[in-house]
Amino acid sequence: MTGPPAETAAVRHAVRRALVDLPARAPVLAAVSGGPDSLALAVGLAHVRPGSGVVVIDHGLQDGSPQVARTAAARCGRLGLAPEVVTVRVRGAGEGPARTARLLALETVAARTGAVVLLGHTLDDQAETVLLGLARGAGARSLSGMAAVRGIFRRPLLGVSRQVTHAACAQAGLTPWLDPHNQDPSYARVRVRTSALPALEAALGPGVTAALARSASLLREDADGLDALAAAVPTGPTLEVALLAALLPAVRARVLKTWAEQRCGAPVTTTHLTALRALVEHWSGQGAVALPGGRRVERSGGRLAFAP
Repeated sequence: MTGPPAETAAVRHAVRRALVDLPARAPVLAAVSGGPDSLALAVGLAHVRPGSGVVVIDHGLQDGSPQVARTAAARCGRLGLAPEVVTVRVRGAGEGPARTARLLALETVAARTGAVVLLGHTLDDQAETVLLGLARGAGARSLSGMAAVRGIFRRPLLGVSRQVTHAACAQAGLTPWLDPHNQDPSYARVRVRTSALPALEAALGPGVTAALARSASLLREDADGLDALAAAVPTGPTLEVALLAALLPAVRARVLKTWAEQRCGAPVTTTHLTALRALVEHWSGQGAVALPGGRRVERSGGRLAFAP
C-alpha cells in the first residue's frame, strides 16, 4: 500500500505538527481565500482534523469576489470541512487595511468557540517578507519575518514552499483561484516575487528563498532573547540614565522604544529612537526630543522624563 504523494504528505505533516500541542477536540479554523496556499492548507487540515471549520473572507475589492468566496467555500465543503463566508468592509486602500479587516473578522469568528486560526503563509512568503525588510533597512525584529505562532494565529506552512502547495492542490484534484493582485507589479511584494528573488536565484544559485527563511528563523530567536532581556529592565515614569548606559545597545534601544511608545500611545520611528539614544549615549546638553502625540522627552538630573 502506497502513501500519499510527497507534496501532499508534506502539507499534512506541517499541519499535524502545528496542532500537536492542542487537545484532539480543540476547535480549529483555517483561513482560506481559494488560492493555492490556503487551499493546500485546507487539504492538510481535512486529513488531520476532519470536520474543522474554514473561514472564507470576501473583501469585496474585486469584481466577482462573492463568487470566488462561494467557490472556495464549496471546495472546502467537499473536503469535509465546515466553511463559512464572511464579508468585510475594507476602510482605505492597499493591502494594509485589507489585512487589518481580514484579521479582525477571523478573530471575531474564532472568539465564538475559542478556536485557533491557521493561516496559509509559505516559506516563499517568509523569504519575501525578509527581503522587503532588508530593503527598508529594518532591524532584527522585522527581519525575523512572520511568527509560526502569534496569539490565536498559527502558520503551519512556513517551512513549505509555494511549489509544494500548488502540487498538493493538483494532487487533490483542486484548481485554485489565482488572485490577479499577485501579478500586479504596483505592489512591492509582487516585484520581489516576480523579479528580485528570481534575479537573486540566478545570480547566487538555487536555495536563496530557503536561506532567507532560515535567516528569519534565526533572527527571531535573537530578537526574542533581546526582547526578554529588555522586558526584565525596571521602568517607570522616568528612566535612570546610568541604568540605560549599562545595558547592551540592542537592549537599551528596546527599553527606550517600549517606554516611549507606552506613554505616547503611538509607534516610535527609527529617527525618534536615534534621538532618544543620543540623550544617553551622546549627551552634550541637547534639548528635548519630540515624539508622536506632541510629547517631548528631556534629560535632567541623570534621568529621562517626559516634559510637562
